[in-house]
Amino acid sequence: MPAKPHMKRAATRMWAGAAGLATVAALVAAMPADAHERGHGHHSKPDRTVDVQLLSFNDLHGNLEPPAGSAGAVTERQADGTTKSVPAGGIEYLATSLRTARKGHPYSITAAGGDMIGASPLLSGLFHDEPTIEALNKLKLDVTAVGNHEFDEGATELARMQNGGCHPTEGCYEKGKKFRGADFPYLAANVTNEKTGKPILKPYTVWEKNGVKIGFIGVTLEGTPNVVTASGVKGLKFADEIETINKYAKELDRQGVKSIVALIHEGGMPSSNAYNDSCDSQGPGSGISGPIVDIAKGITPKVDALITGHTHQAYVCTIPDPAGNPRLVTSAASFGKLYTDTKLTYDRRTKDIVRTAVATPKSPKSANHIVGRDQAKAPDMTQLISRWGKLAAPIAGRPQGYISADINGRGSDSLEQPLGDLIADAQLAGLSAPDKGGAQLALMNPGGIRSDLVYKASGSEGDGVVTYGEAFTVQPFTNMMNVVDLTGAQLLTALQQQVSGPNEASPKILQVSRGLTYTLDLKKSGAARVLVDSVKLNGAAIDPAKTYRVAMNEFLAGGGDGFPALVGTNKLVGASDLDVFDAYLAANSSASAPMAPPVGGRISVLK
Repeated sequence: MPAKPHMKRAATRMWAGAAGLATVAALVAAMPADAHERGHGHHSKPDRTVDVQLLSFNDLHGNLEPPAGSAGAVTERQADGTTKSVPAGGIEYLATSLRTARKGHPYSITAAGGDMIGASPLLSGLFHDEPTIEALNKLKLDVTAVGNHEFDEGATELARMQNGGCHPTEGCYEKGKKFRGADFPYLAANVTNEKTGKPILKPYTVWEKNGVKIGFIGVTLEGTPNVVTASGVKGLKFADEIETINKYAKELDRQGVKSIVALIHEGGMPSSNAYNDSCDSQGPGSGISGPIVDIAKGITPKVDALITGHTHQAYVCTIPDPAGNPRLVTSAASFGKLYTDTKLTYDRRTKDIVRTAVATPKSPKSANHIVGRDQAKAPDMTQLISRWGKLAAPIAGRPQGYISADINGRGSDSLEQPLGDLIADAQLAGLSAPDKGGAQLALMNPGGIRSDLVYKASGSEGDGVVTYGEAFTVQPFTNMMNVVDLTGAQLLTALQQQVSGPNEASPKILQVSRGLTYTLDLKKSGAARVLVDSVKLNGAAIDPAKTYRVAMNEFLAGGGDGFPALVGTNKLVGASDLDVFDAYLAANSSASAPMAPPVGGRISVLK
């Protein structure tokens, strides 16, 4: 099929697969030597090495407008050792930052580590993330890996994000405009169709300019089915990250592409929460833990750098590859608050990246930079936000309730989040009536709480007003609520699964409704951290043999997030989590009696 007209820009810069590489080789061979490098005279030889700028970010999640509250700030280490919180993010500022960074760099690539869409605020989520793809096209993103949230609406919808076309049930959102899809390739090397065994999208692509060729392989975490609803990954298989990357790195190497970057939607946890603290202060990779460490150590030395994500953390680390050589592993937090600027020194003779090039504190090979809000906004992004904002306005600005102060969720430092308490209480209230399911308690997964409820007005609605748009930003998945039968034994096991099994290294603490209390002892390890004798419902100890009616969203009810014990029986399907939340806000707050942040105390933590 002929190339789509809107793909021309991307097609001149990116090729995927062996056929594309053959075309590139033929074109380069036909070029005169002096055409390979700008700035050289007709008889000059190009320099042996070329500095290639790699700009990267990850986990944007459709945050086109500046994120509110703590979700829109980064921690910065000051010269005197103290830290301060710096407001950051917003596509208008990210565009300006990247465009400024590119100046003076004739060889510049912009890549992303997945979760560009999904779990998005209303401005993008209401339109199935078409606005974000449009913004990334304007941003001139060259390539991204898929993340787990790219599968929130399934593989068919992800294909639409890549290839374009209006939504199958809602149609086109703007008269006379058809969604054109992404100008950049989405890479999904380790995601295959269960029936055919073939990748659902391109596994890799090659960026080329003047004979400089750099391959990109994109993967998401193998555990994606554990963090996405079953319908989103139906019919798909997710392979091991290391095996997949090594397979395609070998294939690229055979094709003559010696410089390779892996885009991996999996990450780690740095020892510091300040974006500018050193990750290698005690030696290479000393300041990071988590899944990406073992992944990095297992990926072939053919790969020269790893752009990662998923954990929403900021780090620039050097983790030794299997040959013992230092290799960059980076992540730029989330929501467009940071971007990473990495210098790749390309050797024209070997066609490989010179990883032994010396980096100094004054001239680092890679560093994260704040997307500050003290710079000019990109006018084209302002226009984009305004255009989509007008379409969303009738719904987004509708008042849902009132709060007297910030109610923190994503930005809370506590295992028991104030907003988690509020959401769980809303679910219990909405599903406790006999005809609604007869719930006795409710559980909420922390990953489903995407933001904070911020008191200060972000628009014209007034301080303390919670709009539909703000509530949607907190719970954008619109998961259907379920009420199921669980035995007391299942419930106790589920609480233990918060801190054991796949969740032991990085606990996922369920948010619980009022009436359920227990003690978590962090001095212990594994399941023993949950003191079973302390678990009570309305003051009475949980009886392992008794049956309880438990409300939760469909993701948890399917065993998601490593909670197989929550798969119950006698299921009743209720309203969506967002509808239940909005109804609770409306019924329990008013302008004269706004809702105060919950006081907590449901989970006692021993440290």
